[in-house]
Amino acid sequence: EVQLVESGGGLVQAGGSLRLSCAASGFTFEDYAIAWFRQAPGKEREGVSCISRSDGSTYYSDSVKGRFTISSDNAENTVYLQMNSLKPEDTAVYYCAADPLFLFCPTPRTGWGALPPDTLDYWGQGTQVTVSS
Repeated sequence: EVQLVESGGGLVQAGGSLRLSCAASGFTFEDYAIAWFRQAPGKEREGVSCISRSDGSTYYSDSVKGRFTISSDNAENTVYLQMNSLKPEDTAVYYCAADPLFLFCPTPRTGWGALPPDTLDYWGQGTQVTVSS
């Protein structure tokens, strides 16, 4: 059974940091793209960051670029999202997602249209991130 389990969320003051983890079991994502999405109350789900083991590429939304860093530990089958300089607008439930059909991350040319969340089969349960002002 394929499972993605997020952890590391919590409550932090603006300017603080958190590190989210996405632990995969039931498959190895050495060739997949793993993406982080988030959804705030009353808002649509949006892509945050992506890492591809197929070509080593990473991708960040403009809203988090320069503040968030995505990385992977293949030995642990885990992807991390280091979030620094957090802002209240980063408050959301954060999900990691993957699908065997998606090996590559979005690019500046394609944007998140290259990795439509509705077509991804594997999702974690989500972890809440709350940033207070």
